[in-house]
Amino acid sequence: MDRRIPIALESTREIAIDGDTVARALGLEVAAFRKLMDERKIAVLCERGTDEDEGLYRATFYHGPHRARLVVDASGNIIAPVAIDHG
Repeated sequence: MDRRIPIALESTREIAIDGDTVARALGLEVAAFRKLMDERKIAVLCERGTDEDEGLYRATFYHGPHRARLVVDASGNIIAPVAIDHG
């Protein structure tokens, strides 16, 4: 039985997501959020949708115990409610 999982790699893609929305979800002022992003103190994980979710992306922003997860389209438009977890 073949247990390999194919992974399609693409060139680096940039999606612009509204920083104000992410800052509010993390409980931060926008200026503080931008500073923390510049200092790389906020981690970001972006996942590309497949099958029925193709064309969608899930971006998760982490700051300490706080997490904000957004589902966006290729233009960065938020298409689902922002999921927030304050740990």
